[in-house]
Order: sequence, then C-alpha cells, then structure tokens
Amino acid sequence: MHKIYVLGMGPGSKEYILPITTEKILESDVLIGGRRNLQYFEEMDKEKIYIGADLEGVITYAKEQCKEKKVAFLLSGDTGFYSMLKTLKQHFLASEMIVIPGISSFQYLMARIGEPWQDAFIGSLHGRSFDLIQIVASHEKVVLLTDTVNSPKKIASMLITHGFENKTMVVGSNLSYEDEQILQGMPKEILGMQDFNMSVVVIKDGENPMEL
Repeated sequence: MHKIYVLGMGPGSKEYILPITTEKILESDVLIGGRRNLQYFEEMDKEKIYIGADLEGVITYAKEQCKEKKVAFLLSGDTGFYSMLKTLKQHFLASEMIVIPGISSFQYLMARIGEPWQDAFIGSLHGRSFDLIQIVASHEKVVLLTDTVNSPKKIASMLITHGFENKTMVVGSNLSYEDEQILQGMPKEILGMQDFNMSVVVIKDGENPMEL
C-alpha cells in the first residue's frame, strides 16, 4: 500500500510549483486533479484522472489504485487553505497521506503588493458567505478569495452601502499568469472597472497607499 500524495500546486503558473512537488509528481503513477493543475503534465506517461462531479468515484478509484501504484492529488494553491484536503481526510487517515503545501493565491498577491498578512483576516467567499461588513469593521486589513457571485464589485457595493467608501481595495485576478491583473482603488473606482474573474481581494485602511 502506497501513501497518497496531496500536493499544493500554487497559484497557477508552473514557476510557482515547489521543486519537491514536481519531484513527487515525477514519482507518481496516477495524477488526479483539475484540468488547470494537470495541464503541465499532459505529455508525461502517467495516468491522469480529471476531477469532475463524481468526486466519490475518484476517491474510491484512488483507494484501489494506491494498493499497487503511487497516486497524487494535485490541488490548487495551498493544501491547508480551502482545498480538497478536508474532504480527503474523511476517506484517508493522516498516516496514509503525504501532504505538501503550496503557495496560496492570497500569499502570492500579498507578496506582489509588498504587504504582510499576519495581521489580516483571511477568508474565502468562494461558494460560501459570512458577515463581511462585521469583519471589515473589526479588522484594518481583510483578504478574501472571491467567486462570480461574491465578486469584487459586489464587495465594493457592500462597502459603499455600509459607509466604508474610504477603504482601499486591491483586486488580483489570473495571478501568476502572463495575463495577471492587479488593480487598486476606492470601492467606487472598483465599481467602474471591468468585470473580474475569480479573484483575490484585499480591503485595507488608507487611500491607495500601495504602488503597484
């Protein structure tokens, strides 16, 4: 029985995949992940399983295959931050997995704008919700993963409605790719920008204090 590799693939670009992660991928016989994470390994002579709607079926298959083969789950960002690791822990013991972290999209963005994040509230609105206004009211710096529903423009509108129009927002999309965009402005300015893809949003005090 081989241990399951659970590998953090970073924010997206191949350059941000850790060397040890690449090493474990080369050792593996079966690669499981989304198309974005498997795209760099299409030419490798390895079995590739794309995660779709039947996640339970994929996990059952991984359990069977790891008896004879080395299986790796390739997860976006960091394995410990809103990744599939929580689900995998329901099916595998910690002793049955080797988990390797990756660079999360929020870590990447905070580094790009030269901001520490140990003093920030960090959360995800990707497929979930919480009392964002209360969080903004009680934190000088908030970092959020967003989706198309809880979008940067929706966040900007909420900030204006609740009297936080003087906050600065930074929006990073397509992070680490060639078409990366990092934009900043007051909430009113963000409302006037083009629509964003799934993004990371930073909300902080001060009027445009960062030079990008």
